[in-house]
Amino acid sequence: MYICLLSIHGLIRGENLELGVDADTGGQTKYVVDLARALSTLPDVERVDLVTRRISDPAVSSDYAAPEERLGPGARIIRIDCGPEEYIRKEELWDHLDEFTDNLMEWLTGQPRYPSIVHSHYADAGYVGVKLSNQLGVPLVHTGHSLGRDKRKRLLARGHSPRQIDDVYKIERRIDAEEEVLSNADLVITSTHNEVEDQYELYNYYDPQPMAVIPPGTDLQLFHPYSQDEVIAFREEVQRFFTDPDKPMILALSRPDERKNILTLIEAYGESPALQEKANLLIVAGNRDDIRDMDDGPQAVLTNILVWIDTYDLYGKVALPKKHAADEVPEIYRMVAAGGGVFINPALTEPFGLTILEAAASGLPIVATENGGPVDIIRNCRCGELVNPMDREDISAALLRLLDSSKKWRRASANGIRGVREHYSWDAHANAYLEKVRALEVRERMPPGERPMPGARKYRDRMIVTDLDQSLV
Repeated sequence: MYICLLSIHGLIRGENLELGVDADTGGQTKYVVDLARALSTLPDVERVDLVTRRISDPAVSSDYAAPEERLGPGARIIRIDCGPEEYIRKEELWDHLDEFTDNLMEWLTGQPRYPSIVHSHYADAGYVGVKLSNQLGVPLVHTGHSLGRDKRKRLLARGHSPRQIDDVYKIERRIDAEEEVLSNADLVITSTHNEVEDQYELYNYYDPQPMAVIPPGTDLQLFHPYSQDEVIAFREEVQRFFTDPDKPMILALSRPDERKNILTLIEAYGESPALQEKANLLIVAGNRDDIRDMDDGPQAVLTNILVWIDTYDLYGKVALPKKHAADEVPEIYRMVAAGGGVFINPALTEPFGLTILEAAASGLPIVATENGGPVDIIRNCRCGELVNPMDREDISAALLRLLDSSKKWRRASANGIRGVREHYSWDAHANAYLEKVRALEVRERMPPGERPMPGARKYRDRMIVTDLDQSLV
């Protein structure tokens, strides 16, 4: 089997992923690289190509300009030209996706064989994937990662106007692309049941039949419990912020993105003397040199974090380090776990929550948003508590329950380590994935009259009838 993965936006490379550098370089970029590597180890897979956009821009690493990068035996990153050479936000990519499709098709034509399947990630890759799978005559697999209709619903609830949302996020084009994907995809892979039941259900072409819940895996070689003889260099970077560095830490680790809801967490901490007495707060929110040079979104979030720290006079209690390397993240989890701390993901909605799995595998109890993927993770691993991300009292109460009770802390920690190993390994994910994809190949080999209807035709059990003349034009 030759698998072609499409993940167009963000900064994607095999080593030292720049997670959190902007809103487009988050969990999805790590997921697709790990998925490509995991699939390439399976005996039935000959080759995996992870196709993304080539970027030649002095503002980012020259790694992203290389047309090809090996990920290991049988797996590589392929970078295709489209649009301007410089790095641009995913919302600015829509006008260049047809060019990406044409250039990728030309590249594929020069290869020894065509892919067995095309697997698109996010709406922009879905737009390309629909065209590519139709041209090649191969099955289309899709993973949404996050969905436009759900995002628009939550932004409207926060007071943003429809026009404002469309201007910033190009949400109408994204939703149109997602509808087109759902009407054509042979298989939609989701991370949680919540995605299927609450998020995809908002779409006109919603059909749960071709959807499969396959949770992503976690690298258990990287994310593991703390050992007593371990020396963590990042500890010095953090302790300089704290008046009392021996207190447990509450860790929030995410991009500086409004949707990650870090400000509500600071409000909850600032309004709870008991929480301030019990623990320090560590916020790892991407990397920065000068906040003033950042894009408007991250700049606003980080500026407001500093304002909130000042408003609640949290100096000596909150750490906001400027930089961390990708290979330091596992150590940060273990450092917080060793001190009896807690990990929190207070996002407005979390499509899955890879950081939750990483933290749980490292022995950290979890407090997480009740919206999205954490529901499944907490249910499977029994490693913490779910909260309403807009309820500050709910957040502080959940944190205190884990920090105040050593018995609850130890039980949640042990359950997380065991539960991630049992439910969220990459071997399990890759094998479940291949089983679903094999079924698509079998269907493609069936005689035409026996094949199930492809997605684009599956709604031909209904029609619109009108007797109005001329006005239809």
